[in-house]
Amino acid sequence: MASKSRRHRVAVLALDGVYAFEMGIPPRIFGAAEDAEGRPLYDVVVCTVDGGPVRTDAGFQVMAAHGPEALATADTVVIPPTDRLCGGTTDGVLPEPVAAALARVRPGTRWVSFCTASYVLAAAGLLDGRPATTHWKEADHFRRAFPRVALDENVLFVDDGDVLTAAGVGAGVDLCLHLLRRDHGSAVAHRAARFCVVPPWREGGQAQYIERPVPEPTLATTAATRAWALERLQEPLPLGELAAHARMSLRTFTRRFQEEVGMPPGRWLTAQRIELARQLLESSDLPVDVVAHRSGFGTGNSLRQHMRAVLGVSPVAYRRTFTAAS
Repeated sequence: MASKSRRHRVAVLALDGVYAFEMGIPPRIFGAAEDAEGRPLYDVVVCTVDGGPVRTDAGFQVMAAHGPEALATADTVVIPPTDRLCGGTTDGVLPEPVAAALARVRPGTRWVSFCTASYVLAAAGLLDGRPATTHWKEADHFRRAFPRVALDENVLFVDDGDVLTAAGVGAGVDLCLHLLRRDHGSAVAHRAARFCVVPPWREGGQAQYIERPVPEPTLATTAATRAWALERLQEPLPLGELAAHARMSLRTFTRRFQEEVGMPPGRWLTAQRIELARQLLESSDLPVDVVAHRSGFGTGNSLRQHMRAVLGVSPVAYRRTFTAAS
């Protein structure tokens, strides 16, 4: 991580054939992150493996301001995808120029990939024995190429501490906002999201985007019930009550919910309650028991158990971290 004497530096490594949109996500999202006084929190630079121009998928070239030396000063390295499954790593071996550039990255640097750039991290051995994701369409191929990676193609992104992987295009935005939230709290992430006019947090996972037969237009959805539940998170909200609100049987509601959101109703509710609890812990000095009640966990012990399971920290430790960050 960056020292307190300078801003956290993010280096975006643009490989040949880089997807232009994804290359622009880190400068846009991290560049919008400011503290309460309006001071930028990150320095973002774009670099290439040799300092020369690179081809994009959009019919133009990019002349980055930096070469591979920028990777040696980075606190976070982000690799966007390319139109060649990221530099020809389909055989599990990095091209020599890419490997040489990545060798400049300091130990302890945070690694991030978008979409099929996960191939680069996997070929570099950074994902061996670790959870990761990639675009759902490449999941079967990825598993054959990198069997040692614990791939989950049903999520928008995976945070494994110092290595994070995102799924498709929009998931790169989701992951950058997640990093803002992790580094500086929800308030900073929400301000950046508002500035960029994107949702600060997106429910569900990749499962909702995987190709499936188109449902009959007369079929009801669970969207209205999800919106209704978000207004009542402090209430018990048993599955039967949710199904009744949607005017579906339990079996139909559970199946439809899983298809639309990518996770079961109970898991979705827990995720929404954790997010609400985080916001309350960051933005108020309410006692933990009150935060637990308002976010639907009932008791402080329940909130502590869920936060430790999902975030790995207690409510008190979480509040202390983000109070200090602010």
